[in-house]
Amino acid sequence: MVAENQLQTFLDKIVGEVLANCIAQFFEGDAHAALTALRQKRADVCQAYTEELGKRLAQYLAARDPEVKKIYRYSLDPEGLRPKEEELDWAFQPAIHLVVWVGNKNPAFQQLLDSLIVCLREVVLQKGICDQDQAIPLDIHLVDDQEVQGQVGFGLFPASEMIRSQIIWPQDEPISRAAVQKIPGQEGENLLEELTSFDPKLAPEERILKHARSISRIPREQRGALDYHLMELKVTLVRKIISDQLRYLNIAKNWFEVEDLEDLYRRRIGSGKIGGKAAGMMLAFRILNQVANDQITSSLQIPESYFLGSDLIYIFMAMNGLMHWNDQKYKPEKDIRDQYEQIKDEFLAGEFPPEILIRLRRVLEKLGDCPIIVRSSSQLEDNFGTAFAGKYESFFLPNQGTKEENLQALTEAVSRIYASTLKPEALLYRRQRGLQDYDERMAVLIQQVQGERFGRYFLPHASGVAFSKNIYRWSPEICREDGFARVVWGLGTRAVGRVSEDYPRLIALSHPQLHPDDSSEMVQRYSQHKVDLIDLEDNQFKTLPVNEVLSTRYQPLSYLIQIDQGGYLTIPRMRVKDEQLRSASLTFQKLIEDTPFVDILKGMLKTLEQHYHDAVDLEFTVQMPDSRDLNSELQISLLQCRPQPHLSDVYDVQLPAGLPEDQVVFSSSYLVPRGYLPEIRQVVFVDPREYFLLAAGEDRSALSRTISRLNDKLPAKNFILVGPGRWGSTNPALGVFVSYTDIHNTGALIELSGEGVGAAPEPSLGTHFFQDLMEAEIYPLAIDLDHPETVFNQDFFYQTKNSLSRWLENGSNLESCLRVIEVAEFRADHHLELVMDDRENQSVAFLVPD
Repeated sequence: MVAENQLQTFLDKIVGEVLANCIAQFFEGDAHAALTALRQKRADVCQAYTEELGKRLAQYLAARDPEVKKIYRYSLDPEGLRPKEEELDWAFQPAIHLVVWVGNKNPAFQQLLDSLIVCLREVVLQKGICDQDQAIPLDIHLVDDQEVQGQVGFGLFPASEMIRSQIIWPQDEPISRAAVQKIPGQEGENLLEELTSFDPKLAPEERILKHARSISRIPREQRGALDYHLMELKVTLVRKIISDQLRYLNIAKNWFEVEDLEDLYRRRIGSGKIGGKAAGMMLAFRILNQVANDQITSSLQIPESYFLGSDLIYIFMAMNGLMHWNDQKYKPEKDIRDQYEQIKDEFLAGEFPPEILIRLRRVLEKLGDCPIIVRSSSQLEDNFGTAFAGKYESFFLPNQGTKEENLQALTEAVSRIYASTLKPEALLYRRQRGLQDYDERMAVLIQQVQGERFGRYFLPHASGVAFSKNIYRWSPEICREDGFARVVWGLGTRAVGRVSEDYPRLIALSHPQLHPDDSSEMVQRYSQHKVDLIDLEDNQFKTLPVNEVLSTRYQPLSYLIQIDQGGYLTIPRMRVKDEQLRSASLTFQKLIEDTPFVDILKGMLKTLEQHYHDAVDLEFTVQMPDSRDLNSELQISLLQCRPQPHLSDVYDVQLPAGLPEDQVVFSSSYLVPRGYLPEIRQVVFVDPREYFLLAAGEDRSALSRTISRLNDKLPAKNFILVGPGRWGSTNPALGVFVSYTDIHNTGALIELSGEGVGAAPEPSLGTHFFQDLMEAEIYPLAIDLDHPETVFNQDFFYQTKNSLSRWLENGSNLESCLRVIEVAEFRADHHLELVMDDRENQSVAFLVPD
């Protein structure tokens, strides 16, 4: 190996040459100005200096050892290595970071690298290129074949480019601008031949992006056949970076431009796809920005977002010895449920590669002290026919600790989301949907939380979920095609979850003034009473009573509330007094009446439905106009977009005429969908009186488990569930707690309410539970037993023999509460049919001879 003094002489020579080139290029011979610019980290000068010196050093190292395969240069900047022609407004360290890939490590070569680092530092100090306290001028990591194959440490670079990097030896020059400008005529034959000489499916993403950039800079009318190649490149990039789902690809390829894909590439940490949740948000924003009207585009935004690529989960699992859990999806349900706590603990104890931690630190630095949300974004999530609504985890992080505390909270959240890939609800959902064998890698979406500070709290003015099709109509004039929304004050968790004793504002977008409840007392009772927010002082996500947080000092107050004026509700038009606030209800009436909110939301849904070729649903936040600023306008942040789960259309539904009273088992006129169940043989009935006598803990949990067992035993879609309260609620005091996996084989879920029976039949419209029902073709119905027009055949439900023991051996201890009614036991050789007519807002279940 070369002696150290010879090495220093060599370095002195090449550093001098590189420095001379910088002086000539930028400063017309002024060496002092060049050195000052380097010490002050001027971006364009540092970039030119490090690029040239890095290539010279790589050529030198490759010549010193025949084992060298490739040499990579990488950047610690969160935006990665930017193309020269882009604006450089970010701080750039005058340092060079290299990864040298060799077949086998040679101790002598490692010694050379160590000497090179020491000698280069001496040279740059002598020349005044950096000061003593600045970063070291050279950083080299040596990796061999074994580390590359195992993707260990810096061995990640060749396979997955975990930090933005470029190969600097052997040199692979991108197509220059000059080459592009020399394209003859409109055909571009020379460039086409050059660009089509490689297979995009096998090429690195960076190279595909370079080629796509080269074509996109050519005026469209001059591209000729290159336009077809550009489409191929874009489809390949969408497939590699965003999604490989065909229905998504067929839409996305026509909307994403090269600049969009470059931006996603730079914001992605690690390799792989950004996942379904991120994919839906980015595509919807692109469509709306391009074709929506000015009213929508001027009010629309998306949060600052970064993406952990889907390949990182396997690198994380491999590094931490977790790959043995990959067969979890094939295990029996009992094992899947029993082992999940251990899985969570092991994932939480895992560590991330150091280069990923570097990127995450930079993301946190860029986002500052604003709260963030860390969201699951699996490859199947939010896709056509597979919403995976609520199956995986997401976490709000207040982000108010020290830098290390915030990083620790972020990595823990990512670890928990990775573990949720193996969550029982997710694995069983995949099994039931025929997706068990799909390689479901989890990506992660990191976003700035939308909202503003109010005292010690941080929350948006409003959040919600909106659907382009209104499955339920609480009044006949409501138009199904105009959709509906659920809106809450604060974070949107209460809009998409079925929470206890709380109600969002339901808005039919065709008739937004039409409230589901017709009296001020009912409006107040069935409105929002708790708010989800971030407590900045306690550094926690919290749920608090509305009256503890809402204040007369809250700027958007008038948009949120109505005040009870002795039997009728009014929007406050003047400053609200403290005593008035005590009789206020969250109705969002001024938001509906005095802003373009409804028109904007309806326009967004219509536009996206048109270009998705399917119904869609959105998650969003709202920033109200500031009454103190006449130029302030309503702002809507788009958080999520996906195809809307829906029931199959049944066009020939007709209520039977002249049914004898003894043939009707039940009928209802409350929020009726359109549908038909032709052959119901069993009815699983939870007796409301006995249910509320059960102990709130273990007994009600045992009931839920027994219903789940019946779900697996009874013939699919030949049985329905009937029981008290709000099924799927997290509070068993309000109704039977079940998840999708417990009831996925039923044909309908009928919720009973009334005096002493259960909570009011507030529908699960728009919640995650509701979307599961839609995907599984389960009809949700609500029956108010106190309504004068309701029919509920007591003899059928209470006097028919209980057949629970026929289907389950160990269910006898619940026979007083849980009944399995065989229709043929009530009337021989008969079954039930259930007809639901949304136009007449009437449903009826009646006996039919076999």
